[in-house]
Amino acid sequence: MELALYKIDGSESSKKVTLDDSVFGIQPNEHVMYLDVKQYLANRRQGTHKAKQRAEVAYSTKKMGKQKGGGGARHGSIKSPIYVGGGRAFGPVPRDYSFKLNKKVKSLARRSALSDKAKENAITVVEDFSFDVPKTGQFLEISSNLKVSDKKLLLVLGELNNNVYLSSRNLPKVKVVIASDLTTYDILNASSIVLLEGAVDKIHSLFGVSKQENV
Repeated sequence: MELALYKIDGSESSKKVTLDDSVFGIQPNEHVMYLDVKQYLANRRQGTHKAKQRAEVAYSTKKMGKQKGGGGARHGSIKSPIYVGGGRAFGPVPRDYSFKLNKKVKSLARRSALSDKAKENAITVVEDFSFDVPKTGQFLEISSNLKVSDKKLLLVLGELNNNVYLSSRNLPKVKVVIASDLTTYDILNASSIVLLEGAVDKIHSLFGVSKQENV
């Protein structure tokens, strides 16, 4: 697959960029994308939720009334969940939500997500650029030139560029990542993806395959 290489002023350069079909041209596998997104969101959960059980509520342990002859149901403790202020039955307790996912599955999920965006013509490749100092206005100008300023944008860098990251940090619809940190969630969550020229080779080396993988 060949795409035009754009300059930061929005014009096409004379060069073309070839995208590896094993990364950007496969049949998307929806199930593995679901699994990868599920793991990503699960791993972000703190799991620190907690409700007090009846053994943890600070109330008296004294029996509330006689076992028989009270005219009503028998009760043994005010800590019972049926009372206001009592312990909660089967309440949440701290737990770890993370789970394991095989490397081949995660790689296939990322390739599926990139292929899905490529089919939607939502990927733009731009010449490598950098800022001397963080400039949000300059970043917005580039986004406008590339006609992605009104979209949820994912900018993928080949390597860390702190000035570019800081220039976009305050923009609510923009996320900047390096190719090695690319996730299926970020790809699917963006409506437009801008790849720097240096990021393309990095993505090929990370997710490209020389032969078909059976997952």
